[in-house]
Amino acid sequence: MSISKEGIDTSKWVEDYSDGLYNYAVMRVQDHDLALDFVQDTFVSALKALENFQGKSSVKTWLYSILKRKIIDHWRKQESRKTRPMSSYFSDSGMMKGKFLEGAQPTGRVSEVEKIIENDELREAIFGCISGLPDNWRGILVDKMIEEKKTEEVCKDHDITTSNLWVIIHRAKLQLRDCLDKKWIRQ
Repeated sequence: MSISKEGIDTSKWVEDYSDGLYNYAVMRVQDHDLALDFVQDTFVSALKALENFQGKSSVKTWLYSILKRKIIDHWRKQESRKTRPMSSYFSDSGMMKGKFLEGAQPTGRVSEVEKIIENDELREAIFGCISGLPDNWRGILVDKMIEEKKTEEVCKDHDITTSNLWVIIHRAKLQLRDCLDKKWIRQ
């Protein structure tokens, strides 16, 4: 058994998370071999960075975050390889034909990745606001809304009723909205 920082059992990572990570990757890159490479790289990176894992999220969330960054980096590299030669900006007579920035706006998958990158700051603000919630609310909100656990499982794990769960989720969302309004929207 491989137990590292804070009792995290790394020996079960492949068994517990590889299928979900693979499915996530293959849906985004449409290449089975590349998806397998990403999953393997994710586990290797996580093991190397285990000392830096602060436990602010679950291991599953942390692994998905690493995988997302690897996919974003992949698409960035792909886009940077698609440059046009200088000659394409000039006609045969040497005169400029068109503008240099014409059509520079990325489209397709790359623009989707750009949107994800732009949302990194928002995600950090959201997680910052989540960390400000009361401990029991934070655990319930993360389990239900981020890790997408079933209602029955969350209620059982936190020893609460279904109606209590939804009251806590509602109150947590209101507190998150106020926090984001102060820290993100009105910056």
